[in-house]
Amino acid sequence: MSVGVAALRAMEHGRPDRLFEDPYARRFLEASGGTDKWAAEPPPGGRGFLELMAGQVAVRTRFLDRALLDAAGDGCGQVVLLASGMDARPYRLGWPAGTRLFELDFPEVLRFKRDALSGGGAVPRCAHVEVAADLREDWPGSLRAAGFDPAIPTAWLAEGLLYGLPAEAADLLLADVTRLSAPGSALAADHAEDSPILRAARAAVSAELLGLWRGGPADPDAWLRGRGWAPVVRDIGEVSAEYGRPVPPAFDPALDGTGRGRLITALLR
Repeated sequence: MSVGVAALRAMEHGRPDRLFEDPYARRFLEASGGTDKWAAEPPPGGRGFLELMAGQVAVRTRFLDRALLDAAGDGCGQVVLLASGMDARPYRLGWPAGTRLFELDFPEVLRFKRDALSGGGAVPRCAHVEVAADLREDWPGSLRAAGFDPAIPTAWLAEGLLYGLPAEAADLLLADVTRLSAPGSALAADHAEDSPILRAARAAVSAELLGLWRGGPADPDAWLRGRGWAPVVRDIGEVSAEYGRPVPPAFDPALDGTGRGRLITALLR
């Protein structure tokens, strides 16, 4: 899935009216073999995966970029990218001086990114620490061992992650994040409901992608408040309008069989 997101970010970067810049997405895509898999024929009478998800990924990337930079500027000296995938934020965003960013994912994912970016002049724009870890195991221990300090306010990113977790796993993840968070910490995330048109588009790509959606928290607002966070949950259509973009078709209520897409920020007091 993370390579599919790279394909969508590369598409957005190529637009003259792009919502963000990501010159590194193309490198990840080329290193993985290109867009053929993700550009699969759409299901009969439906839309393809790239068409459905392009608007959602563009808007959420812009939104989450801003949320993380605002948090870092407001005193969060640490940033943690959970299950970072093909995220190039260490390289493409202008982080405040002194920001320490921890990028957490499987060792093979981190190695792939390192290889894809080598020799091309990519330089992190912050203190960048790779943390090889599995969210199903003791990732907090790995994060601490890499130099993470729970006493420092932290900006956490959970992008494209929550809906890929069963509700119980999402609860455990949030419990760990909360235990590691000093007052003043921030969380930025997205959440999305599955729908018939999304399932059909994913099935046209692969059976593995079809099984991606696991549900996550049923009510993100109540879920975060229950752990002491103060969330703001916004509909992706509203944010899209602010950016001058139409509602992403995967979450357009005017279309039959769509779900709801949400963008989330939260503060720990």
